[in-house]
Amino acid sequence: MVRLAIRTAGQIIPTKIPNDGSCFRVIKHQCLSLLKLCSSINQLSQIHARLHVFGLHKDSFLLTELVRFCALSPSRHFNYARTLLSRSENSRPPSWNFLIRGYASSDSPREAIWVFREMRVRGVRPNKLTYPFVFKACAAITALKEGRQAQVDTFKLGLDGDAYVNNTLVHFYGSCRKISDARKMFDGMPVRTVVSWNSIIAACVENLWFSDGIEYFVKMRNSGFEPDETTMVVLLSACAELGNLSLGRCVHSQTIGRGLVLNCQLGTSLVDMYAKSGALLYAKLLFDRLHERNVWTCSAMILGLAQHGLANEALDLFAKMMNSSISPNYVTFLGVLSACSHTGLVQDGYRYFHEMEHLHGIKPMLIHYGAMVDVLGRAGRLSEAYTFIKNMPIEPDPIVWRTLLSACSTHGVNDDEGVGDKVRKRLLELEPRRSGNLVMVANMYAEVGMWKEAADVRRVMRVGRMKKSAGESCIELGGLIRRFVSGYDSEADYKSIYQLLDVLNLHMKMVNQ
Repeated sequence: MVRLAIRTAGQIIPTKIPNDGSCFRVIKHQCLSLLKLCSSINQLSQIHARLHVFGLHKDSFLLTELVRFCALSPSRHFNYARTLLSRSENSRPPSWNFLIRGYASSDSPREAIWVFREMRVRGVRPNKLTYPFVFKACAAITALKEGRQAQVDTFKLGLDGDAYVNNTLVHFYGSCRKISDARKMFDGMPVRTVVSWNSIIAACVENLWFSDGIEYFVKMRNSGFEPDETTMVVLLSACAELGNLSLGRCVHSQTIGRGLVLNCQLGTSLVDMYAKSGALLYAKLLFDRLHERNVWTCSAMILGLAQHGLANEALDLFAKMMNSSISPNYVTFLGVLSACSHTGLVQDGYRYFHEMEHLHGIKPMLIHYGAMVDVLGRAGRLSEAYTFIKNMPIEPDPIVWRTLLSACSTHGVNDDEGVGDKVRKRLLELEPRRSGNLVMVANMYAEVGMWKEAADVRRVMRVGRMKKSAGESCIELGGLIRRFVSGYDSEADYKSIYQLLDVLNLHMKMVNQ
């Protein structure tokens, strides 16, 4: 009789195994059961040692289970898994797949590519479950060259028609901002699933091709595919960025019609869409009715309130959030700083900016420094804002300088220390050929009566053939976004528009008589 004892969850589990022909099968079964109960690397080492004792360390299925635990368990013991594979003489594709999958979902996705190369060198043939995680790793680090090489492999192995592989390829090209390649990949797919449609819609939306993303959604419905929760979340993101409230409401009605559960992710997307589209009443109504909220839900509501002038309500919501179990993130503080900017709360802005890093451990990003410059600039504290920029630990980009230049234009009478001149000089050094900067500078000169300087700047624009970007505005009408560009009138529309304006003008004159 053979005795096997493994310490699991603080207890020793003794196991008696008959010493006959079924011994190895029983031991294998027992080890598999113990692997399911395994919760630490120490327990795994004991099981591995027993496999060596009974000569089962060469069993490919048991090896795969050991690698699976190392690669996918919360503790993630990648080095142990790689050691197992390097010492194995008969490893099979599933073992390598688990390790590639683990690395692709970790903080070191590039290692997944190295493991894939090692797999190929060892002569192990990849399968259709290998490449999706290779492409996922390539997408995470925008490794375009490596991803293209892996795609060539799929052709050689006859996997180019697999929907699972092709779905991740669409996502990969979208993540690498190669939207044309993503569309070509999708359009050439012999078999498509809902995931395929979600992948191409997400690729378009993430690359700001919003109209194309919506067009693919329409094609998806016309092709007989029913959208799922992921489809709706991605589409709502496009509606939010476009400010297309009508389409957003249509998507909302479809979620209700399809009986989709209003969970945290979908609810957050709806709140974000309504807030960014200016329908704050609907956003607040949805927010209050959500049974489950997370930091993204609260941040979307705070940012929406702040950006639409309801700064006090945004700060009140932040205070309630801080009294709950939800911890803020970088988006939350962006909304809070925006609220401080709109209400002129400079000292509160400083306090929140300090607490962000020193109390909540969130390192400020460039966008947060820009928001703090806006807080100071809107309050007319130009010199203080300039000093803040000069003391930034990271190099300020043109957007930060442009924020302060805009404030100098508004509060020029308070500029006793010549901050505007310093900012103009630095901004033109960074972006000498950006027409918008030169227009701002020329306008600032003109506002203080420095006509010669303003003319010189405009002369530089003419000589350099730099044109001011046309002013553009848009309105939503009948579910469509209609754009109006300064200096351009559509032949099909402008006659009827001007006729209507003439009628309104005549009506106002009659009312005033």
